[in-house]
Amino acid sequence: MATTHAAVGLALAAPLVWIAPELAPVAAVGALVGGVFPDVDLFVGTHRKSLHFPVYYTLAAALVGLVAVVVPSSVVVAIAFFLLSAGVHSISDWFGAGDELRPWHRTSDRAVYVHPAKRWVRPRYVVRYDGAPEDLVLTLLFSIPGFLAFDGGLRLVVLVGVAVAVFYTGFRKRMPEWFNI
Repeated sequence: MATTHAAVGLALAAPLVWIAPELAPVAAVGALVGGVFPDVDLFVGTHRKSLHFPVYYTLAAALVGLVAVVVPSSVVVAIAFFLLSAGVHSISDWFGAGDELRPWHRTSDRAVYVHPAKRWVRPRYVVRYDGAPEDLVLTLLFSIPGFLAFDGGLRLVVLVGVAVAVFYTGFRKRMPEWFNI
């Protein structure tokens, strides 16, 4: 669920409020965007392959993160948190369901594509499907650090994300029928 990925990204950026408060807002924005960015491939390309790079995002995040420690500029920090959050998103999709429209049927053996290995990894179903009750619990838990650490617009983003997650969870299984898919 995109809201879970966004909440995780924001939780990753939250410690900067105490470590480097001047960089926390840009880290938060980078993390939020990075948390949802891989799912743009729902609309462009092959979902969980075209913009999901579990290995490459993670390696790039480590490299840019090192640069951010040495040269902590706003742009470098935002990029580092974007990459970190996109990497965590791409890896965490492996622990969910497959890429099908009705993942509770478990008809897909494709969780996420690992480009260096040139193969799909199988879903683990720790979270049974996007929008499952356990997915909502993760959104709620990971929203706490961002809600407590940030204020203003970022706190509002957390509240809107939680509201969207509650709605989505409540109606997830009906959505394919609504859109005739």
